[in-house]
Amino acid sequence: MTVRELAGRVSGVVLGPGDEGYAAEVAGFNQVVEHRPVMVVGVRDAGEVRRAVAFAAETGTPTAVQATGHGPSRVAEGVGLLINTRRMTKVLVDPVARVARVEAGARWEQVVEAAAVYGLAPLNGSSPLVGVVGYTLGGGLALLSRAYGFAADHVTSVEVVTPDGRPRTATAQQNTDLFWALRGGKGNFGVVTAIEFGLVAVPCFYGGGLFFPGESAAEVLHAWRLWTRSVPQEMASSLALLRMPDLEAVPQFLRGRLVVHVRVAHLGPGDEGERLVGPLREITPVLVDTLAEMPYRRFAEIHNDPTFPIPYEERSTMLRELGRGAADDLLRLAGPGSGCTDIMVELRHMGGALSRPPSVPSAVDHRDAAFCLSTLGLPGPRPAHVVDAMAHRGTGRSYLNFLAGPGTAQLAERGYSPAAYARLGEIKARYDPDNLFRFNHNIPPRAKSF
Repeated sequence: MTVRELAGRVSGVVLGPGDEGYAAEVAGFNQVVEHRPVMVVGVRDAGEVRRAVAFAAETGTPTAVQATGHGPSRVAEGVGLLINTRRMTKVLVDPVARVARVEAGARWEQVVEAAAVYGLAPLNGSSPLVGVVGYTLGGGLALLSRAYGFAADHVTSVEVVTPDGRPRTATAQQNTDLFWALRGGKGNFGVVTAIEFGLVAVPCFYGGGLFFPGESAAEVLHAWRLWTRSVPQEMASSLALLRMPDLEAVPQFLRGRLVVHVRVAHLGPGDEGERLVGPLREITPVLVDTLAEMPYRRFAEIHNDPTFPIPYEERSTMLRELGRGAADDLLRLAGPGSGCTDIMVELRHMGGALSRPPSVPSAVDHRDAAFCLSTLGLPGPRPAHVVDAMAHRGTGRSYLNFLAGPGTAQLAERGYSPAAYARLGEIKARYDPDNLFRFNHNIPPRAKSF
């Protein structure tokens, strides 16, 4: 296995440690891990992916895949091949069929812009820089998910190169077991080269946020959780306890203090949004109010996720409910005076279409969750882990797209019901019996049970 051998099969860049450009080629957005594989290939099309995977299969080389690198879990270091798909960025929108076909390296900002021309939108998350494929394979908890469900629910076709080097298309009619597993099973079953999914109409949109002082955290959290019980499914929201560092890049009112940020994404006109958020504005005086009717292409202004690479760890657990007791537990762990060091502790309101089964079943669970609790922090020890301490309030499951950093590769089983996890393991054994694709939230191959 040498760089020269692989370079002879593909026209894309192939590099090894010490080569100029290697560090940039293996770098991802989340710097919590640093991949250092034996070689990295920057592929440009599905044909190059096929040849790279075939090479890995023939040589028994464990393989990692990266587009933007937002959610790394297991580092590829000293061994293996990294396939970088970031150059595969074609996005095609069919406005009549309301469908988008997106290549492996495309980011959400590209799809949102392409769809907005026709008054349409994808089921994207809060960051414009996240890769479409990785996000969708993990389920995809979108800004519009309460109205339309998980992003994976709207996938109609997946083009994938399986670990044997064969290109396959998985749909509800062909390779159905693979289609089920890919939607929710992350990157365990090969390299997805393109996906096709439905778009939704967004004639008007209302969003933004309310920032409250940290000392009002209890008042705001209890009012918000009660408010979520009566809002329509077109209204999505989350509440974040923010502890931003005292840095120049951070707005002055957020620096070095606890701030409560209520994020709102409403699929409807401004006057309707204003009426629905009225009770939130009455809780207590705000620090900043950014709520307004806006074009959907400005969705990034709601959460204001980081736009530059940083190292961070993410953890998550799905909550069955958020009663007074659960909210008080969270306040003790992450509220004023708690000693919490996480940059963000966030609750995302689930329910609505998220609680209903999709028309075509997939590996995505969490239909019984009322809220998703996630944390984002800098690497290093914590006084107490909020997610672990709140686990007794949860469903026993984690949302895989909010698991990042060392140690999270071993948490993949928490993303599924026992039956779903067993079935995923059986499908893994069928397509990847040698666990070639293991640098991920890994699902080990499992012998079929009888």
